[in-house]
Amino acid sequence: MSQRHALIIEDEILIAMEVEALLSEQGFDTFDIAESPQAALDCALRRPPDLITADYRIIGGTGVEAVTAILARLGPIPVVYVTGNADQLSPRTRAVVDKPISPHRLAEACAMVQNASV
Repeated sequence: MSQRHALIIEDEILIAMEVEALLSEQGFDTFDIAESPQAALDCALRRPPDLITADYRIIGGTGVEAVTAILARLGPIPVVYVTGNADQLSPRTRAVVDKPISPHRLAEACAMVQNASV
C-alpha cells in the first residue's frame, strides 16, 4: 500500500497538529506543515502532496496564494480550506471547513475533493 502525504498550510501549530491527527485517522501517513506561502511551495516541490489543507490567513500572505503557486507548478491536487475566514474565499471554492474544525465535516470535504480528482 502506498503512503499518502498531506501538506497542511496553517500558521497556528495547535490547529495544524489537530488537522494532522484528523488526516491520520483518514489514512494519511506523512505530513508537512507550512506557515507561509513560500514554505508551502518549498514543501510541495520537495514532496508533492496527495492532499492540501490550507488556512486563508497565514504568515506572509494567504493560503489561496500558496495553493495557487503550488498548483501552477505541480498541476491538480485536491485542496480543502480549513479556515475561520470562509467569507474571504471565492464562492466557487468547493471544499471549505470552518473553524473550530468538525472532524466529520473535514472527512466529508477530503473525501469530496479526492473523489473529484479520480
